[in-house]
Amino acid sequence: MNKKKNSLERAASAYLRSAMHQPVDWQEWGPAAFALAQTEDKPILLDIGAVWCHWCHVMDRESYENAETAKVINEHFVAVKVDRDERPDVDTRYQAAVSSISGQGGWPLTAFLTPDGKPYFGGTYFPPQDQHGRPSFQRVLLTMAEAFEKQREEVNESASSVIAAIEHNESFMGRAGNPGPELVQKLVESIVKQFDSRSGGFGSQPKFPHSGAIDLLLDVAPRGEGNEAAKTAATVTLQKMALGGIYDHLAGGFHRYSVDERWIVPHFEKMAYDNSELLKNYIHAYQTYVQPESARVAREMIRWVDEWLSDREHGGFYASQDADYSLDDDGDYFTWTRDEAAAVLTAEEMAIAAPYYDIGEVGDMHHNPLKNVLHVRGSLEAVAKSNGVMLEIAAKRLGSARRKLYAARLQRPTPYIDKTVYVAWNGMLISAYLEAGRVLDMPEVKAFALKSLDRVLREAWDAGKGMAHVVAYGEAGGSAARVAGVLDDYVFVGHAALDAWEATGELRYYAAAEEIAAGAVARFYDKTGLAFFDTEAPVEGEVRLGALVTRRKPLQDSPTPAANPVAAALLLRLATLNDREEYAVMALETLETFAGVVEHFGLYAASYGLALQRLLLGTVQVCVIGDDDEAQRLEAVALARYAVNKSVVRLRKEQLSALPPALAETLPHLPAISGSVAIICTGRGCLPPVRTVHELIAAMNKVL
Repeated sequence: MNKKKNSLERAASAYLRSAMHQPVDWQEWGPAAFALAQTEDKPILLDIGAVWCHWCHVMDRESYENAETAKVINEHFVAVKVDRDERPDVDTRYQAAVSSISGQGGWPLTAFLTPDGKPYFGGTYFPPQDQHGRPSFQRVLLTMAEAFEKQREEVNESASSVIAAIEHNESFMGRAGNPGPELVQKLVESIVKQFDSRSGGFGSQPKFPHSGAIDLLLDVAPRGEGNEAAKTAATVTLQKMALGGIYDHLAGGFHRYSVDERWIVPHFEKMAYDNSELLKNYIHAYQTYVQPESARVAREMIRWVDEWLSDREHGGFYASQDADYSLDDDGDYFTWTRDEAAAVLTAEEMAIAAPYYDIGEVGDMHHNPLKNVLHVRGSLEAVAKSNGVMLEIAAKRLGSARRKLYAARLQRPTPYIDKTVYVAWNGMLISAYLEAGRVLDMPEVKAFALKSLDRVLREAWDAGKGMAHVVAYGEAGGSAARVAGVLDDYVFVGHAALDAWEATGELRYYAAAEEIAAGAVARFYDKTGLAFFDTEAPVEGEVRLGALVTRRKPLQDSPTPAANPVAAALLLRLATLNDREEYAVMALETLETFAGVVEHFGLYAASYGLALQRLLLGTVQVCVIGDDDEAQRLEAVALARYAVNKSVVRLRKEQLSALPPALAETLPHLPAISGSVAIICTGRGCLPPVRTVHELIAAMNKVL
């Protein structure tokens, strides 16, 4: 290993720091790197990756740690490395650029830029030698250096046309007035059409969870006749994923995606954002269909996040867990040979666990066919029967087998946890934890969510400076300039603050949501073209680097919910609480901006469908007032059935004197409230208070 360090030793990001010993003269993204490229008149080699990305580390080892390749890079290029989690603004733009050049994006993203940052060529992973019709990385480097040197005019022309293509792609000439229920219907039909009835999920391999689509289906399914297909697609997908290898049957939590259509062999990294949205899916399915399996999976997911992705001391959620602990480990940490399993289990436990989790002599991993990914093929009843034991005994043996396998796995070298605390992903997990804590009656889960939100608001939010993108980095050493928050950071934390207000009745959380939403509107809303940009407008005299000169309006869910519909939903939630007509208008205008193009996004526009549902159906607020067991029961009933336009607000009597404006006009003026009550409010006013669970169920059925 090269002992001399490059400038990345000063970085704070785990991905950048992992490259500090490489012989490449890496620079961080910033004015200094661009100035150097312009002074030396060299093209920029841009590498965008992530600490959890297996192929990024493969390319590091094969190419960037190779002295000969590094020499070519250092001689002909200014090399810039970017962490896609730390700089989503840089990543999204160059992904769009490379997709327009090569037809595909992904990580590692490898792009060749002019000294002012315009891309003229790019791809993803390049192999060290010519193979499978792909040129070696060294050959690509030399060709791109020569093109820059000898065909400068064509290079500049090509780069300008790529930037123009990105700008055009983001212009969304798709405005259409009055998007209505038929647009939601089209999105739902498009999603259902892609449903794989045999294995669950949507489309063929590789298979991603598509949490937004599942939530949209769960929302429309109970709303009327003819929605059976939506229910089936959502519930079968959740069930099949939980049985598959994409789910970690020992620790809980989901891997990023599955390489096959049956959910068996995953890409093993686990992301905060996948687990936040999937946790919501399982909670929402449980709310509506009360299947014990949904609650079990949700509880196990929480256990995994608590154990691996939580800063228990300070509050806050970490970013990700790697797929492997080294390049020689290709999923080995998570997989089992039959002998490895037999070595830690008794013969009786093995007789149950092996058929249940499909642990065979021949496994599922291509590189090592002995390795099995644990997944459930048949029922425990069938396994018990074939072993001639009672179901209870089989369940007991399976439980002890799981505990022993997990304990044995913990003795293996453990994949890296990126302990960076990102603002948007924390917003998403805080919301998921608040929902789960309330629905499953887990007060400690709700408490950790509030502790985490308090930390984000304290350390990342400043009404003057705005929101930061990072609360804290996980690596020791290195320092980072403050990374300005993008639209995602504002809107997800805005929703989390409203969720916290609903769960606690504490007005400070409502006030925080109002302040953050006002910040988002001031910094990101396009008053002339309407809808929201993902980055702030440049301040006077500020020069944006490279492709950051283009501003995007995110509409597509990939992989997290798109920020524009999430922003519209935040404004709609606030408008029902503060009566600010301009928020409702802005939300409508945002949805209208994309109404003409959104149906072409289908599966990837589910967040838009959810925001549109909220707009069309109007908010239903169930306010539960009281402190006793009866109030607890009323809250539990109010939380039953998921509906995107329903919110359940829990208030103590003394909190009736400090409410958001719209509720302050109604709740305190209702006839003297004695004992615990539930009051349902819609845009048209509040219904008379109800006191019993049965009255509440009847009233909710009417308004939903």
